[in-house]
Amino acid sequence: MIQNRLRAPVTRLITPVCEYLLRRGLTANMLTTIGAVGVVAVSFSLLSSGQLFTGTLWIAFLALSDLFDGTMARISKSNDSKWGAFLDSTLDRISDAAICIGLWLYFRDENLISSLLLLNLFLGGLIPYIRARAEALSIKCDIGIAERVERLIIILVGSGLYGLGLASAMLVSLLVLTILSAITVIQRIRVVYQAGR
Repeated sequence: MIQNRLRAPVTRLITPVCEYLLRRGLTANMLTTIGAVGVVAVSFSLLSSGQLFTGTLWIAFLALSDLFDGTMARISKSNDSKWGAFLDSTLDRISDAAICIGLWLYFRDENLISSLLLLNLFLGGLIPYIRARAEALSIKCDIGIAERVERLIIILVGSGLYGLGLASAMLVSLLVLTILSAITVIQRIRVVYQAGR
């Protein structure tokens, strides 16, 4: 939702930067890979050790690669768009899972938070799977109250505030994330059910 509304103005803003990066030899796939590797490294080093605020800042910065790689892919003259789309989607799943696992490693002794993290690890994989499976059946299924950007913002706000000393922030954000993710799953299943009957 947020991503769709902001895509046009953000694209206009970052296009000159993307063109410069392409001229310097950096491809969209390279940027995607750098961002994902960075998120995984931060998740297993900073988040897992309890440096939540610093880790959140780093992940927020690395997540900017998602803004740039899509635009770079669109303006690039290369012919690897299908591979790029596959790579981007796959590395997004890896990055999202790494964040949940990194946080779980830190909160593993807190039953409720650790359980919610595992649940959101599952839901975070299920939401894009439903869309991919629906699109394989030629059913458009991009609806959802909590797409990837929204889910990422919620969990990063929670971890960042927790890192600043707001003890309830992580639990509250995970509860909100679980509810919104479950609603998104239901929304997408409903779309496929109605289109596939």
